[in-house]
Amino acid sequence: MPSKVWLGFDWGVSWIGVASGQTETFTASELKPIRAKNGTPNWDEMDALVNEWKPAGFIVGIPYNMDGTEFDLTLRANKFRKRLYGRYGLPAHGVDERLTTREAFQHLGAAGTSLKKAKKANVDGIAAQIILQSWLNEQSNGAG
Repeated sequence: MPSKVWLGFDWGVSWIGVASGQTETFTASELKPIRAKNGTPNWDEMDALVNEWKPAGFIVGIPYNMDGTEFDLTLRANKFRKRLYGRYGLPAHGVDERLTTREAFQHLGAAGTSLKKAKKANVDGIAAQIILQSWLNEQSNGAG
């Protein structure tokens, strides 16, 4: 039976937030973030993650300016998405991620929290969960 698990990512220059979700219950959960160096993940960690979860594919949050235009990070996040596809041969979809980090901070009740404390609380993982959950919600609406 094909995997119903999907991995979601909140791509970043220093950290990549990770979430897992599945299309049976259409729910997502945050996972431990992966360290990145100038936006490039630790591929050994990524390989271990993929081997553990055996996903059907990937959902990557793609940042846009508030007016919907692209900028440097848009291109870099799309490059990460394409590298996932190239490395694992699995579908890798991009999802508009505008305001997901802000929403993750709100989820933590951490509007005034320092970045250091937010990292400890896995704001990147929560953002990845929000990204993946939005995609799962679209799939659920299309399935029903």
